[in-house]
Amino acid sequence: MDTRSKNRKRILFVVINGIIAALYVVLTLPFAQFAYGPLQVRLAEVMSVLPAFSVGFVPGVTLGCFLANLFNPGNLGPIDIIFGTLATLIAGFLSYVIAKKKRFLGIIPPILVNGIIVGGYMPFLLADAASGVTAYMVVISMLEVAASEAALLIVLGLPLMLVISKLRLGDKI
Repeated sequence: MDTRSKNRKRILFVVINGIIAALYVVLTLPFAQFAYGPLQVRLAEVMSVLPAFSVGFVPGVTLGCFLANLFNPGNLGPIDIIFGTLATLIAGFLSYVIAKKKRFLGIIPPILVNGIIVGGYMPFLLADAASGVTAYMVVISMLEVAASEAALLIVLGLPLMLVISKLRLGDKI
């Protein structure tokens, strides 16, 4: 591969991931009242299916999550910004690995990883300090985050995966 071709491929990689990150932010911030909190319905999370097609989509989804958490008007602070982004990064890589065996199983890591990580810290960020946080509250939070992620990925993520597969868009990066 010559230098010009490598440069085009790098530029395409940056542009595609920039678009993914921008879409993630645009699909999250206007709907902040639904995208943040104990029961999160974050429309942009439908893009967490993209790493099932290529590890090259992980940076865009991760950057989008970071920016959405950073610019959230009701920002939950550094814990959410850092660990929410880390959850997205981990889920992206696991989706890529799992989807190599069976593509549609790539929706499982975002459900489990976000449920465990985000659901695990969310009660501590939202609870009243005087009342404290119980193990029950943490487990319920994990289940709520996982359930909302699962509903979104089953209803919108799987159809998106079908479209991407049919159009062979995942082969482009």
